[in-house]
This record gives sequence, C-alpha cells and structure tokens, in this order.
Amino acid sequence: MQVETKEIVSFIKELVHIPSPSGNTEAAMKFMTSFLEENQVSFKKTNKGAVIATIPGEDESKHRLLTAHVDTLGAMVKEIKSDGRLKLDLIGGFYWNTIEGEYCSIHTNSGKAYSGTIMMHQTAAHVYKGMNELKRDEKNMVVRVDEEFHSKKDVEKAGISVGDFVSFHPRFEQSDSGFVKSRHLDDKASVAILMHVIKQIKTHSIKLPYTTHFLISNNEEIGYGGNSNIPTETIEYLAVDMGAIGDGQATDEFTVSICAKDSGGPYHFGLRKHLVNLAEKHGIGYKVDIYPYYGSDATAAIRAGADIVHGLIGPGIDASHAFERTHIKSLKNTAELIHKYLMSPLA
Repeated sequence: MQVETKEIVSFIKELVHIPSPSGNTEAAMKFMTSFLEENQVSFKKTNKGAVIATIPGEDESKHRLLTAHVDTLGAMVKEIKSDGRLKLDLIGGFYWNTIEGEYCSIHTNSGKAYSGTIMMHQTAAHVYKGMNELKRDEKNMVVRVDEEFHSKKDVEKAGISVGDFVSFHPRFEQSDSGFVKSRHLDDKASVAILMHVIKQIKTHSIKLPYTTHFLISNNEEIGYGGNSNIPTETIEYLAVDMGAIGDGQATDEFTVSICAKDSGGPYHFGLRKHLVNLAEKHGIGYKVDIYPYYGSDATAAIRAGADIVHGLIGPGIDASHAFERTHIKSLKNTAELIHKYLMSPLA
C-alpha cells in the first residue's frame, strides 16, 4: 500500500468542517456512509448511530476490528441571558480557557445555524478592570451571537433554545513545512487515516488475511463510543485515536504513538509487542507511551466486558483537546503501521 498523505489531509479537511459534537453526529455519519458506498464497502448502522464497515478476509472465523471516532468536543446552550447572550454546558473533557475567543455555531432544532464567539462576559479592557484575574468558567463565559439580539425574547423568537448544540469552528490550516493544525484532529485525523487505508484496500484489491471491521464510533468523547456491536468473532480490537504530547511524554508529532497504558490500565502486552515489532521491522517511526488521563474506545469495550485483545495507536497530537496540531510524518507512520498490522498474523 502506498500512503498518500495528501489524500489523508484532504479527508481531514473535509471532516473537521462537518460539525459533530458528541450527541449530534448525523452529518458526519452521512459523510462516512457516502464514502463507504462510493468505495463499495458493506456496512451497517447501529442503534446508537455508529457505523461498522466490513471487508471480508481469507479467514472469516477470526476477525479484527479497528475503530476511530468522528464525534468531537462541543457544548450545549444551558441558559439564555436577559441581554441575549448564551451560557453553555460543555460536552467532553476540556477546560473553558481552551475555547475562549473561539468562533462557534449554534445549531437550532429547525436546522438553522447562527454564528457567534465564545468569550468572557467581562472582555472589554476599557470597561472591566482586572478582567485577566477572573476565572474562566460557566459563570463568566458566554456566547456573543452575531445577530441583533437585545433580550432573551429576541433569542427565543429566532429559534434558539436551551439544549441546542454548539460546535467550534476548526480553523484548519496546513503549513508548507508539513504541519496540520485544526480543532478536532482528535479523532478526525485517525478517521481520515482509516478512510485512506480502506480506499487503498478496495482500489488495489488487497486481500486481508482476516475479516476486518472498521467501526466509526460517535460517542467516544463522552465515554461509550465503541463498547457495543462488536462481532463475536472479533479477536483483536485496535483503537486508532491520538497520542498526547506534553511534559514527561514520549509521543511527538512525527511518529505513530503505541500506547502501553492509560487510565483503564495496561493494553494487551502481546498486541503491543506485535505492533512494536512490525514498526521496527518495516522502519516505521514510533514511540511507546503511557497516558494517565486518557481513555479510548478500546478501554470502554474492555470495561463493558468485551472478550478481546485490545490496543491503541494513533498520530501524535500536540495541545490535545485545545489548539491541536500534528505533522504529515505522523499521519504517514500511523497509516503504514495500520497497513502492516492488517496484513500480519494475529498477535
């Protein structure tokens, strides 16, 4: 398989511009099913809204499953203030300071979307002395909607109500030096990688040794994306998510991260060794790492009682759940490891 990073980045760009906060992922799932239909891959939809695509292999008695999630961080309208601004409740695990100044869209029940900016209520430097000392939290952060709203009644008349989803604009950019920066690289970068792998398999009629499922989950950011609808024949379950970068971490933006342990405990040692051996054999840049404040769909599946061998890999993402960035080298290394894994014996 020839990894084409341009195609992966193109898929990322398309995906991050489709709003899909956890709980409101229908548009992203429609994009995925259209892609699968175009590439003649059979799939089924789950009651929870996920999609499981299946490519038959030479051995149909033992299966593999790879998963990535299309849902992202987001928010929901919690309160409409008397001045026409909105208060939010967060969806997913992140902090208020990471969305201050971010442009956003408010999605109403009628399907209409309004633009706005997430900001401190006390943002005007010429009015609020000591604004820099105030806490960024649900009390002080609001959405300034880009409409002529003067009151709560104006907002409600426009169709905005409590419970409306709020998505964050991605601000996608690719640098000449190979960096890709955007919100929602967690986990749309990995979804894009799986899309590329699937397309390569179908385009070049690659025969996989085992029947392989590709689960695109839609509730990972809230903890229960890929823990059900796992075919009973599944032996190995590999989550393709992100590698987190920071002080004390081995992960970087140029290699594929292979996770040894996260908040759910150690990943399967045999599968981890198998992935490391494949990377070393084929000259794929990798790092092994531990994520104490992380949980993947593989972790959720194990906690739900799935009888599987579980693992986690992914591209290194800087500033996770905030101002995310990765490099095409990391995307390439991740795609190459997935391909070599899919063609290898079971761990």
